[in-house]
Amino acid sequence: MTDAAQPVDVETHARVARKIDIVVIGAGQAGLSSAYHLGRLGLAPHRQYVVIDRSPQPGGAWQFRWPSLTLNTVNGIHDLPGMRFSEAVDTSKGEVHAAVAVPQYYGAYEKAFGLPVRRAVAVKVVCDRGERFRVETDDGAYAARGIINATGTWEAPYIPPYPGAERFKGHQLHTKDYQSAAQFAGQHVLVVGGGISAIQLLDEISQVTSTTWVTREEPAFRDEPFTPEVGRAAVAMVEDRVRRGLPPGSVVSVTGIPVTPAIMAARARGALERQPMFAEMTENGVRWSDGRELAVDVILWSTGFRSALDHLAPLQLRNADGGILMTGRLATQVAKDPRIHLVGYGPSASTIGANRAGGAAARELADFLHLT
Repeated sequence: MTDAAQPVDVETHARVARKIDIVVIGAGQAGLSSAYHLGRLGLAPHRQYVVIDRSPQPGGAWQFRWPSLTLNTVNGIHDLPGMRFSEAVDTSKGEVHAAVAVPQYYGAYEKAFGLPVRRAVAVKVVCDRGERFRVETDDGAYAARGIINATGTWEAPYIPPYPGAERFKGHQLHTKDYQSAAQFAGQHVLVVGGGISAIQLLDEISQVTSTTWVTREEPAFRDEPFTPEVGRAAVAMVEDRVRRGLPPGSVVSVTGIPVTPAIMAARARGALERQPMFAEMTENGVRWSDGRELAVDVILWSTGFRSALDHLAPLQLRNADGGILMTGRLATQVAKDPRIHLVGYGPSASTIGANRAGGAAARELADFLHLT
């Protein structure tokens, strides 16, 4: 039998991993910034680095945000390196919906710089194979020398456990599931959470139906303008935590919640009369520790997200506290394995921080792997 006629072991062939230097996981702000800088360092797209993204189109998590979220209500969309937002999106014609505008910008950015993004491809697991990592996806595998993980938090919504949760017969959902206030018309909605997203959704819902707002701690509103000093203090706080191996903390306690005209209007309607956190859930609502009860139809958990890192679990990066000890110039490098960088984690979770972290991670990893 000639070589050409030899039978092919399909299962073995499917397990063959494509060798590449760096795999970037995620094509949101942090992932695109990392890919841009890898290209600027002279690495060849597709041959030396690739970006794997599970989303069906450009835009990162923004494409899944609720339709009413506009650019003038978000914290800010920071320009990616090398291209201003205004070069791809016309923001002069009234309200611009974030779920449309950001994907438009990211798509133009990927095209302009020829970024090697593969989608819709999900990374299932990453394992250490000695000199290389094996990156298993639902469309083949890669044998990578280094990893820049930029998966963010959108895929890991957090709902805290509360006694009686299994008894509650109403509807529960997370910020990730929210679409519009109209879906709650005629129902009493309990909004849980003290962050900016919680207040934005509370503002919308309270205009169409009755609401109650509960938070674990007293919300910190900021009447004065947001300054660079405030921003740096917030980033420094989170960076200090991850450099000590602690889980990243919330920055709202440092930055505060900006008091916008919408928040002032919500205050005037009485929608921001905050209640302390309840002690347990009942069949029809919630009960506080003093015995007071409230019947509600819906509980909207606006309680944030956790870093989406389950695919890295075999690498055992977390310590006993659940944090990951970080090092490097901008705290993107995993101390346990310098071949791994986490961008969009800890101090680089903001859009501004993601840009700087992407550049730092690309340079540090390329230098460590002797690619430049």
